[in-house]
Parts: sequence; C-alpha cells; structure tokens
Amino acid sequence: MTDQSSKPEVKPDYRSTLNLPDTPFPMRGDLPKREPGWIKEWDDSGLYKKLRDARCGAPKFVLHDGPPYANGQIHIGHAANKILKDMIVKARQLEGFDAAYIPGWDCHGLPIENQIEKTFGRGLPRDEVQSKSRAYATEQIDQQRHDFKRLGVLGEWDNPYKTMNFANEAGEIRVLKRLFERGFVYRGLKPVYWCFDCGSSLAEFEIEYADKQSPAVDVAFLSAEPARLAAAFGLPSLAKEAFTVIWTTTPWTIPSNQALNLNPELSYALVDTTCGIFMVAEALVEKCLARWKLEGSVLATTQGKNLAMLKFKHPLAHVDAGYDRESPVYLADYATAEDGTGVVHSAPAYGLDDFNSCVSHGMDFKDILNPVQGNGAFDAELPLFGGLHIWKANPVIAQALEDAGRLLSHTKITHSYPHCWRHKTPVIYRAAAQWFVRMDEGDGVFTLDKAGKTLRQTALEAIAATNFYPENGRARLRDMIAGRPDWCISRQRSWGVPLPIFLHKDTGLPHPDTLAFIERAATIVEAGGVEAWAKLDAAEWLGDEAKNYTKGSDILDVWFDSGSTFQHVLKGSHAGAAHDEGPEADLYLEGHDQHRGWFHSSLLISCALNDRAPYRGLLTHGFTVDGQGRKMSKSVGNTVAPQLVSDKMGAEIIRLWCAATDYSGDLAIDEKILARVVDSYRRIRNTLRFLLANTSDFDAKTDALPLDQLLEVDRYALSRAAQFQAEVLAHYKVYEFHPVVAKLQVYCSEDLGAFYLDLLKDRLYTAAPKSLARRSAQTALWHITQAMLRWMAPFLSFTAEEAWKFCATSESPSVFTETYWKFAPADEALLAKWTRIREIRDVANKEIEALRTAGQVGASLQAVLEIGVNAEDRALLASLGDDLRFVTITSGAGLVDAAELSVKVAAATAAKCERCWHYVDDIGQTPEHPGICGRCVSNLYGEGEARRFA
Repeated sequence: MTDQSSKPEVKPDYRSTLNLPDTPFPMRGDLPKREPGWIKEWDDSGLYKKLRDARCGAPKFVLHDGPPYANGQIHIGHAANKILKDMIVKARQLEGFDAAYIPGWDCHGLPIENQIEKTFGRGLPRDEVQSKSRAYATEQIDQQRHDFKRLGVLGEWDNPYKTMNFANEAGEIRVLKRLFERGFVYRGLKPVYWCFDCGSSLAEFEIEYADKQSPAVDVAFLSAEPARLAAAFGLPSLAKEAFTVIWTTTPWTIPSNQALNLNPELSYALVDTTCGIFMVAEALVEKCLARWKLEGSVLATTQGKNLAMLKFKHPLAHVDAGYDRESPVYLADYATAEDGTGVVHSAPAYGLDDFNSCVSHGMDFKDILNPVQGNGAFDAELPLFGGLHIWKANPVIAQALEDAGRLLSHTKITHSYPHCWRHKTPVIYRAAAQWFVRMDEGDGVFTLDKAGKTLRQTALEAIAATNFYPENGRARLRDMIAGRPDWCISRQRSWGVPLPIFLHKDTGLPHPDTLAFIERAATIVEAGGVEAWAKLDAAEWLGDEAKNYTKGSDILDVWFDSGSTFQHVLKGSHAGAAHDEGPEADLYLEGHDQHRGWFHSSLLISCALNDRAPYRGLLTHGFTVDGQGRKMSKSVGNTVAPQLVSDKMGAEIIRLWCAATDYSGDLAIDEKILARVVDSYRRIRNTLRFLLANTSDFDAKTDALPLDQLLEVDRYALSRAAQFQAEVLAHYKVYEFHPVVAKLQVYCSEDLGAFYLDLLKDRLYTAAPKSLARRSAQTALWHITQAMLRWMAPFLSFTAEEAWKFCATSESPSVFTETYWKFAPADEALLAKWTRIREIRDVANKEIEALRTAGQVGASLQAVLEIGVNAEDRALLASLGDDLRFVTITSGAGLVDAAELSVKVAAATAAKCERCWHYVDDIGQTPEHPGICGRCVSNLYGEGEARRFA
C-alpha cells in the first residue's frame, strides 16, 4: 500500500477562484474585415426600416441632404460631409426623434454633359445627350452609393432622391411656374457671367475669384466737339487736339465701346502736354502723367456734371470705317478717382454697370454691340479683329491702338478676377437674352398673385430668423444676398430641366398661354422625363401658331435643380420624411462654399415660394486639407482616399477622425493624424471591452440591484456618468462632436480607467460572484455600458453595434432603435465628496510612484499610507472606514491630523495574500487556508466580505 502522507502537498490554485473578466467581444477590431459584414447584415435585416418603425409617431427631425454631384468617385471631403450628416441624424434618432435620412444626388448639368461629349462626340441630338447623361448619372450614383454605405452611413439608400427622377424634374417645373405666378421671373437682355468652357451663362453661385494677369492700357478718345469741351472748362478754345483717356484691363472690350462714364461730383482737369491736351480726374493727374511718361500742366478744371453728353470719337474711328462712331459722356457714380483716370469706358454688353448706365440713358437693347460669341471668339464680321479669341485679341488690339496713336501706356497687372467654379478658367460678363429671378421691385412676365415684399427683403428677414452653426455664417450669407444682382436661371445646354416656353419669333415675347404650357410640360415630363420636352413638336401644342414661335431650348440653372428640392422632395417624392406643417428642414449641412451655392439658391427659391427659408438651421464645415494645411491635390500627392483608408484601417477610423475634428475650420488629415486616431480608437475599445468583460455573467433582469442599495462609489460613478451624459447631449444639441470625442477619451482614461475601474478590480475579481459587493459594481458598470454605447454610437457606429449584441437590454435589433440612457438625477453632494477624495487619491498616487521609482515598493498594494489631513478632509476620509485602503489601492491607509494635506508612504511589512495580493496581518488565521487572508476566506467559503463605500 502507498503511504498517503508521503504525497507532496498540492498548492491551491487560487487564480481559478477569481472572477476574471471574459467576453467574446474581441480586443482587436479587425475593422476592414468585419465592417463589410455588418453593412451586409444591416441591409439584409432591413435595419433602416426598423429604425423608422421604432420612431413611428415620434416628433420628426429633418436634415435635408445637399445632393453631391453624380460624377466620379467620392473623395475624403464627401466622406466627411456624409459622416457629419450621419452622426447628427443618429444623435437625433437616439434622442427619440424620427430622424429619417434621405440621401440625394444632383444629376443634371455640365460635367456629365461634358463626359458624354468626350465619350460620344459633339453634335448628338438633344434627346440622345439626355438619355446617355441619365444612364451615366445612374452608374455614378451606384458607385458613390456603395462608397457612402461603406462609411457606415444609414439611410434610405434603396429609395434616394435624384434630381433627374421624372417626378422631381416635373416638380421643379412646377416650382418655376409658381415663381412666374408670384411675379419674380422675367426675361431680359443683361450682361451675365459667361464661361467659354461651359458655353453658357453662369450664376453668381458658380463664380470664384483667383488672381489673373491682365494687360492694363490707357487709351485716348479724341474730342468730337472741341469747342464744347473748351466751353465746359471755361476756356475760349483749345490750341491742340484734345482727348479724354480711359484705363482698362480688358482691351478686348474697346471694339465694343459705345460711351464714356464720368462721376458728376468729381473734379476733372484739362492737362496740356507735348502730345496733346488730355482730360482726366484732377486727383489722378500726377499718377497719369507718370504712367504715360509725360510732363504737363493743368489748364482748367470743372466738375463732371458739366461734361454730360459731350462726344468723343472711338479711338479706332480714323483707322476703320467700322469704328467711325462717337462715344457720348454719361454721368455715373461708379466712375471714381481711386485708380485709372476717373473716366470709364463703357461697353454695355460686357459690364453690368456699363449696361445699366447706357440703358438708363436711352440706349435700345437692339443697339448694344455684342460681337463676342459664346465660344469667346469675336464675330467674323468685326472689323480688324474678327474671328480672334478675346484673350488672344488683347495684344493685337493694343498694337492697333498704338499704331493709331491712341495708346498712352501698356503694362500688365495681377488682380483678383472672376473664374468659373467648375473649370477654374476666367469668365467675362456677356450680354444675352436670359431668364432672371428678380431680387428687387419690378414685374414678372406673368403675375397672378404678386409677392408682398421683394425677394431681397424676404431673404434678408429669413436669414435673421435662421440659426447658424457656426454663427459667422450669418454675416457671410447676409452680405451675399444684400449685394447680389438678379439671378440668371437660364442655361444654354442640353442635360437639364427645360424652361418650357415658346417665344414669338418677331417680338421675343412668351406665348400668352405660357403658364398653362408650363403645367402641361410638367405633366409630360412627369411621365417621360426631360426627354419628353426635347422630343415635343411645337405644332402638337400650338397648331398653326407654331410657325410664329420658337420652342425654348434653354435649361434651368443646375442650382435651381438642387435649390428647389425642399419643395419637390420634402413635400413631394419623400413627403413622409418631412414635417407636416411645412417644407422647412431642421438643418441644412454643407461646406462653407455653399453659402454661395445650395444654401443661397434654396433660400431664394423658398422665399419666392413661401416667404421663408427652407431651413431652420444652417451648419457649415471647412474643407479637407493635409496635415500641413495644404489643399489636397493629386499632383501634390497629398490626397487621402476614403476607400483606401477603409480597406486598410476601417471606415470607423474615418468616422472617429471626422468626429474628433473641429469642422468649423478646415479638416486636416494624413497618415500621422490617422495613426493618432487609431490610438484613440483602441483606448475607447479597450475601455468598452473591460466593461463588457466584467458584466459577462450579469443579467440585468435578475442581477441588477436597486440604485439605493449600491455601494457609495458605485452611486458616485453613476452620478458622474449622468453628469457626463448631460455634457454629451448638450454638445449633440448644437451639433458638436469634437468636444464629445475629447471628453469621452478623458472620461475613459481618467474617470474610468485611472479611477473607478482601477479600484473596482479588487471587488470584481475577489468578491463572491453573486455577492452584493460584486453585483453592486456590475450594476453600475452595466448602466455605464448602456449609456456609453449610446454616447459613441453616432460616430463609432460599427463598434457600438458590435458591442450591442453582447449587452442588449431587450430583443432590440440595434442600438439605434434605443434612446439615450435614463439616469437618476446626479447627486451633487456625492459628486462633490468623491471629487475631493479623488484629489487626495491623486496626491497619494504621486507619492507612491516616487517610492516605486526609487525601487522601495512595486505595486501600490505593497504600500501603506499615512495621510495627514485637516478636520474637514479627515471627516471625509474617515467616513470610508476600512474601505479607504480599497480607494487608494494600498494594503493600509491611516489618518493623522495636519494643517495641510500630506501623504507618507511606507512598504507593507505584513505577508501577502496569495489570492488578492493584499499585504495584511490575518493571513493564515484559518488553518485550512494558510495562504490567504480572512477576507478571501469569507469571499470563498463564508458569507462574503461586507463593503459599504468602495
């Protein structure tokens, strides 16, 4: 027989008795691999429909999507814009609103038409351009939709709005009809911005300014009435030829000169030189002579008002009979003495001020010279310069003026100049018969119920009633509206919504039945798209009258398309997603460039239709730039493709970057910035994993304790969480995310990681699994986890949904069907008490760290403390009793009286418990368990330790 007493003693495995954390929620996100599967699951399960069902009957929150253009792959700017919208919608959904998100696309316009011309060549029939453009836009939308969904954006992706949907095209035509009826639309000849690359007029919204080098010339106009000129200056006669001189940076406009403008209140001088007598503003005489490299003396002065209607000859009148005409002097305030000569040459077809001046002085539209064609070349019949492109004509015209003896100076200047937003090329003003929306007083073509105020007045009042995020957007939009000219809404292209109007061939007037025809056009477009109007034979509607009318071929400005969507989307194709009381959205959100784009056009159309803005709030964000603040450019090589980041790091990292960035300025992104975002993500994920791992054996239905039974530090943790949630929701209320991300990281690292979770570990791991002490901690952690998932869900959507499966409170399919967690009101007294305890604990930790650095202690459990405190702090800490050592995570903590806070640290001298690792005196007092302390014996084999505070 074997002697049992000779067997070696088996040491108990106390580690197996600990409640160590465990969760299937992985430490590594593996986001690039997992995210596509979650997106598929959302699609397959119809998650978006479930979100709508969960909010059926709830108050609505409407964020109207500013449609991106359906052309090309999305870039990081698109990603930031869509993620911001998604975060706001999700935050409002969690707040309890029915926050639908209807994504949209802008589908008409020049870029798509250009793509069709590049692919299939120019000269295609209009209806064929339209059908091919429609097919191309559809392909682009499918590609962009995939990329937007990959970013975790939830929305009605299977039923977005598209400006090219037949119903929306028809709705836009009906909006146009209503603007006619309210007296805002008229047709007229007026200089408008014209892009040669577009081959079309441009709206104010489509203009940006950039530096351009231009020729600057001083050109002399010979007096046609020298005797009258002398008399105007109080002189009996002039001994030499007399000229007035203009200065311009657009020599190409000289062939079209038809007048000269002087300021009636300025003083003008006659200056005698060896080359003749020159009339310029008195204040500019010295500058002009220096520029012309001449010396001279002033003969006489007079005010501009005394020079009205004097006539001068075109500078090329003696060179070619085609220019043998006179330029009368008109008086206009826009002639100034700030630069040039104080005399402004007027080519009314190519300048708005010139046009207004000439028309107000009686010039008929038909007499306005307009030789520049839509492609930028002069009409072939123009004397001397026919067929030349205007930019190439500049030096040729300057040379012709020099040869004619009329050029006094020729230099180059760099100045800010209008450019096409799309092509980045210089534009000009060019007179053309166009359709306009009137900003100020005047009558439209057809008016049934005239609006009570001008469009400018109504728009400015609407801006005052709108909330702006950030506030500085208000002044920017207000200034644009205050100074903008009438809106040219017609374009000379094929792919767009038609202005369905018949114009009389002789008078140019629209048909008397235009309003009925517009409604009829909307009906056929609703059934067959814009192609139906393109294919229409005018005789079908006009009969014998067709021979007297021209069917309109202009299309509406693409900004009219997107700008009218509040009406034909929110009150039309997707009316269920809008407020019942009106078409206003709670929020429009785009880049700050849209103050002159979508925000602007939407405001004008809504004010024209409904006398109010289409939005209650406007949020603007900056542009995406690299880490050095440089604009992103493929040629520079500093672009960041969202598709590549998603494949490498996960779309969640783009979302967190977007949320963590202050969007009110530019949004900087590069590899280094993304690497820091990855670190932030790991910290948040690790905290979440700790919470899940320590509640994995906790069922809230059966294990949660009433809040009044929780240990004091657990109640404090919930009060702190409630306090923190109030901060989070206040930020979400005003669409702020970067403070939430920053505060959440601090909350995870300091409130949880460095304090609460740190001191909980002993209780979670060593207390009896179902003891009050452990269930108290788990109850608090469970509440915090529920709240935290909701806080982070708007921006860390994938991670929140992944974690939701491990702690869902019900059969709820998604965290987004939930609302923000309901905490009991924060206990202010408890918050104040534990805030001070944490401050004292921080002082103790610094002293412990000093001994650890010196090698005198290892872990903090090897230390015992003597804390010197005043009476107030003594009462505070003494209230914790023996639990004070659990707060400081030491093996002992005593109190002594002191005037100021002090902490002395010493190494523990007692033995170490093999299970909880505390150094205490009662180890081995239970013979059956010689290696562990009495507390562990009780937790394992008895009733469990009693904790009240920590």
